[in-house]
Amino acid sequence: MDVVIDNLPRYLDGFSKTLTLLAASGLLSLLFGTIVAAMRISPIASLRWFATAYTELARNTPLTLVLFFCAFILPYFGVDLDYMILAIIGLSYYTSPFVAEALRSGINGVPVGQAEAARSLGFGFSQSVGLIILPQAFRMTVPPLINVFIALTKNTSVAGGFFVAELFTIGKELANANGDAVIAILVGVAMFYLAITIPLGLLAVQLEKKWVVAR
Repeated sequence: MDVVIDNLPRYLDGFSKTLTLLAASGLLSLLFGTIVAAMRISPIASLRWFATAYTELARNTPLTLVLFFCAFILPYFGVDLDYMILAIIGLSYYTSPFVAEALRSGINGVPVGQAEAARSLGFGFSQSVGLIILPQAFRMTVPPLINVFIALTKNTSVAGGFFVAELFTIGKELANANGDAVIAILVGVAMFYLAITIPLGLLAVQLEKKWVVAR
């Protein structure tokens, strides 16, 4: 494992970019996914249709194609952004419908009486969703949402094919430069990914115990 220790600064540089992709894309996909989930249950038909079309299109488009569009097509139309930003846009677009579907399953699990009680108190749709329904839906969908973010962690590796030097890209470069230590290098890459995914899994367990049982 000497090759891993000797190249630790490069690993850490790639790891920091992976964390940046995960944090930024995770927050944006959570925001957009929540909006889309609310639109799916909106009383306005056009919003429901738009949200449904967005969800089906985004989650059925390969991530590689999404990132290709962001890295090559958007600049062609004059979008002058750093490749890191473009990768975040692509990952957020791809992940948000999975967040939306996880939340929608939680929303469907909220008793109908909750919404009816909110309406009887004079709450509008946005108030009912924001104050009554979504908080309960989030509690119900903690494990699925964490699984979405674990999948996002692994999906950040695809950004390496589009000029973003994240963790997996660094691993490939080190493997090409140290052909006699490929296994050790890949084990090092795997350990850094596990440093993200294992805590996320443990967090899901703890939140599920704290929130879901509290229901």
